[in-house]
Amino acid sequence: MLGAQGRAVHQCDRGWAPVFLDREQSISLMSVGFLLEKPDEAVVWRGPKKNALIKQFVSDVAWGELDFLVVDTPPGTSDEHMATVEALRPYQPLGALVVTTPQAVSIGDVRRELTFCRKTGLRVMGIVENMSGFTCPHCAECISVFSRGGGEELARLAGVPFLGSVPLDPELTRSLEEGHDFIQEFPGSPAFAALSSIAQKILDATPMCLP
Repeated sequence: MLGAQGRAVHQCDRGWAPVFLDREQSISLMSVGFLLEKPDEAVVWRGPKKNALIKQFVSDVAWGELDFLVVDTPPGTSDEHMATVEALRPYQPLGALVVTTPQAVSIGDVRRELTFCRKTGLRVMGIVENMSGFTCPHCAECISVFSRGGGEELARLAGVPFLGSVPLDPELTRSLEEGHDFIQEFPGSPAFAALSSIAQKILDATPMCLP
């Protein structure tokens, strides 16, 4: 999605140097995918080895000064999630951004994610509903494909902010698959408006001064 396939991780005097996505080095990235010999290779590791790598990604990568560190985790409440929370705890993480889709089965899974956050003392910054309708590529009308409103109702019941809904957008999907800049290419897309609004709400709720 970020066009970083085939990039290599190098050692520096402060540990691993992250992969920078632009010349200005404004966005840096670290992924287990950079450490694999083949891109299709499966990561068949037991818990201790995975947990150790998560800690390394936090403490042994030369991140430098960051405005934000975003950790993308898979669904669930596995050992990896606990290892991530524990590795970041000394740095006082801002919280978790929880993403769901409108279907009831997804809402049920995310409800358990919220319980996980409460038990680990991780603040929930808000809930986002993804795949909330389908944006027609011809007329830009948003059509309901799944049920709607599940994310907003879950946020209300859990007493956490609902940050917004992001529709399925073919242009967004294409941009992600081809590694293009969706923000620059499709500023009029409904998905762009939704994502921008969500990002602004997160920034407004962040207790820090950005340069």
